[in-house]
Amino acid sequence: MPREYARSQRVADLLQREIALLLQKETSFRETGLITVSFVDVSPDLRNAGVYFTCLQPACAEEEIVDLLNEQAGHLRYLLAQVLPLRGVPQLTFRLDHTLNRANRLTELIDRANQKPAK
Repeated sequence: MPREYARSQRVADLLQREIALLLQKETSFRETGLITVSFVDVSPDLRNAGVYFTCLQPACAEEEIVDLLNEQAGHLRYLLAQVLPLRGVPQLTFRLDHTLNRANRLTELIDRANQKPAK
């Protein structure tokens, strides 16, 4: 019998979905472009959650957005408590996901290596 997802993973998936909806509805980051929630890392005791996000606009003030989201974390947690079927909602910490930047850099390096003439 295949093992089911751990509870922390199920909570992480639920948080990712609901936080993405809340960011779309509740935040005033319209001028910053699209913000996507990449993944949520929930601690095994379900008390803390790291929310990793990506800003898909090139001129995005990423550090300012991280600060603003962390300032609004308490309010977002309150809103999550209204809609989630959990006894307690984890403390939220927003972090910038650098995976997309790393992937773009690797693609650029591979393209540059392929363009060099073979000797």
